Amino acid sequence: MSAFQWNHQSFMELSRNFWTLRAVQAAVELGLFTALDKGEGGKTTVGDLAKTLGADGRGLGMLVTALTALGLLVRDDQGVGLTPEAARYLSENSGEYYGHALIHQANIMPAWLGLAEAVKTGQRVTKASAAESGSDKTREDFLMAMYNNARYQAATVAKALDLGSRNSLLDLGGGPGTYAIEFCLQNPNLSAVIFDLPGSEPVAKKIMAKMGVADRVKFVAGDYNQDPLPKPFDAVFISQVIHQESPQGAAALVAKAAGVLEKGGFLAIQDLYVDNDLTGPVTPALFSLNMLVNTIGGQAYTFAQVEDLMKKAGLSDIGLASAKLPPGCAIMMGIKA
Repeated sequence: MSAFQWNHQSFMELSRNFWTLRAVQAAVELGLFTALDKGEGGKTTVGDLAKTLGADGRGLGMLVTALTALGLLVRDDQGVGLTPEAARYLSENSGEYYGHALIHQANIMPAWLGLAEAVKTGQRVTKASAAESGSDKTREDFLMAMYNNARYQAATVAKALDLGSRNSLLDLGGGPGTYAIEFCLQNPNLSAVIFDLPGSEPVAKKIMAKMGVADRVKFVAGDYNQDPLPKPFDAVFISQVIHQESPQGAAALVAKAAGVLEKGGFLAIQDLYVDNDLTGPVTPALFSLNMLVNTIGGQAYTFAQVEDLMKKAGLSDIGLASAKLPPGCAIMMGIKA
């Protein structure tokens, strides 16, 4: 049974959620939070902020009022300033900056506006996804959004995989390398290879250098659908990747990953999984629609579907890793006999 309680009020709130999201996204796009990041308690007048941002005073004033009402800004006679939460997550000066993820969501919003058409045709209505974009900025926002989302659970995943006895790992479709880097930080004997498209390499190398693992984490550029994978490895990790692929593509990817494993090595597939009875959970179910409008043939898969792919790839002892992950997210693992 759905946890939602649908009534007139809940539908009104649903219709207004879009307003809230766009207000925060617009502020991030304008650089508003970073411009206000003047240290603890620092304030700026709306007029001065408008000059800094090159914005219209009336329009900015309305946005500031909305952000204040949302609890992201504080306002008094001295002007406006950041709340601690806004400084932590929405200023580019912060190490926990989450703005890339918000901008990524803004970038894919046009695709979501075509959802009805995508449902009718079974095809995405956009020409390219954010990951395929020719824009360096759009691609960077996508990659850093993936990094933002993964960094908070990477340590938990590293413990769940028990990599202490492993020496080599392939982070397949690893993007900015969040997991490969964390795995190596927690396991001194481990080395890792990130395999992803060339556009991911500059971002991944920047993070590798920052985290001090450039000597143990290597980036190999390639397209896993077309190019051979490096090998062999004790472990292969695929996180939030197979949902981009059609059922045929997902089968080919899992088989290819299993093919570079040494005997006794494991394949771990972390993703948003739909329940086998197709009743939920909410996040994977909605995310599957995100794949409908943004990919060619992608979808969220059920546990049974992925288990079947792993069996057909020759893996055994298939099961779920024990890890406390966000709702709808899980890790399926299998061993190469």
